Amino acid sequence: MLTETERIRLQERFQEKAAGVYKPFSKELFKQYRVKRGLRNDDGTGVMAGLTSVGTVQGYFIDDGEKIPMEGHLKYRGYDITDIVKNCENEKRFGFEEVAYLLLFGHLPDKKTLTDFSELIGTLRNLPDGFAEDMILKAPSTNIMNKMARTVLASYSYDSNPDEITVGNILRQSIELIARLPVMAAYGYQAKSHYHDGNSLYLHTPQQHLSTAENLLYMIRPDNKYTIEEAEMLDTLLMIHAEHGGGNNSAFTTRVISSSDTDTYSAISAAIGSLKGPKHGGANAKVMGMVDDIKENVKNWDDENELKAYLAKILRKEAFDGSGLIYGMGHAIYTYSDPRCVLLKEKAEELLKTHTEFEKEYKLYCDIERLTPQVFAEVKKNEKVMCANVDMYSGFVYKMLGIPADMYTPLFAISRIVGWCAHRLEEVIGCGRIIRPAYKSMFRKKEYVNIDKR
Repeated sequence: MLTETERIRLQERFQEKAAGVYKPFSKELFKQYRVKRGLRNDDGTGVMAGLTSVGTVQGYFIDDGEKIPMEGHLKYRGYDITDIVKNCENEKRFGFEEVAYLLLFGHLPDKKTLTDFSELIGTLRNLPDGFAEDMILKAPSTNIMNKMARTVLASYSYDSNPDEITVGNILRQSIELIARLPVMAAYGYQAKSHYHDGNSLYLHTPQQHLSTAENLLYMIRPDNKYTIEEAEMLDTLLMIHAEHGGGNNSAFTTRVISSSDTDTYSAISAAIGSLKGPKHGGANAKVMGMVDDIKENVKNWDDENELKAYLAKILRKEAFDGSGLIYGMGHAIYTYSDPRCVLLKEKAEELLKTHTEFEKEYKLYCDIERLTPQVFAEVKKNEKVMCANVDMYSGFVYKMLGIPADMYTPLFAISRIVGWCAHRLEEVIGCGRIIRPAYKSMFRKKEYVNIDKR
């Protein structure tokens, strides 16, 4: 048997061997073999990989083969998200449940149908007996996204009919997960806060009569208290994050896995894993970390030259995480504007009226948004049209709401599961063929060598 020291040394040796095998492919190889790196065309447009009537993202149009930037639009089942949000605000009502119904069923509900659907979600929030203790508290995770993925996957064992892939059964599972994922996330957060951070443990019973936004705030706060303004703001965040077309990484993950005819829990847990990544849903936490880094290293936030110089260092991979990315800026589709970001900035400015202590920090975010295209042009010698994306301000708004950073990306998942479920239904029922793209092999034929001669 190996000692602990011997085991560690052996692991390190194999890690060193692997480091010599896995290296980045040259970008020229992708061009040589006409491989669509990241499933993107050379002009930045996406490779057409499927059909969908769930949602669409528009940030440019093609004219005579040329990509022309335009103001961004996000539509759910044909309805512009800005219209949905503005109408709910004007009518002084919560809109996430309406968005969930629209994405799942393809049309807007009338009052009676929306009431019935909202009540159904409310009655389904309670987790199965023993679930919280066995699946959440006994194995608390330092990352809530991983805990959510585990609890969704574990839900398979509590389902009496987990594998049937008819419309009715997938829809039942989808609505149950939409109702329960906020509770799973809240309990996962409370377990992390208690077992890893040393805080008191609060497990609040979900409330049937509350909206999803209200229930979330009720469950993650020790005293259950929240204001109607806070709940309305969170409701807006849930609405704008619910769907983003079939090509985003987590929706595409859902569709790839669903195309194999596997179960709902496997597909949705994989989507959560995708969303966790800092290049996808985890970017909001990365923005917060980047801004904290800027605040530590830029002495005068109002000095544009000093701020630009530090942003240039980030782009040159000389600062922050060495990735060369200014998180929260740029998008694969949006060019002139991200409609979600536009809506979020409006809501942030409303919050500032009662949260004046964040005014200076908000100005810093706005300056980063304004200056980054200039810095990018200077450092990269590229006049790329670039706008702030939703991640630039979402974490900041969560911060103003007093929501812990551990919950930033989980809140994204709580919302986006609606779109995932709609895409799963569409893929399983409407497409019917397993997704299987090709890969160019980069090795040469080798003759097998007997182990004694190696």
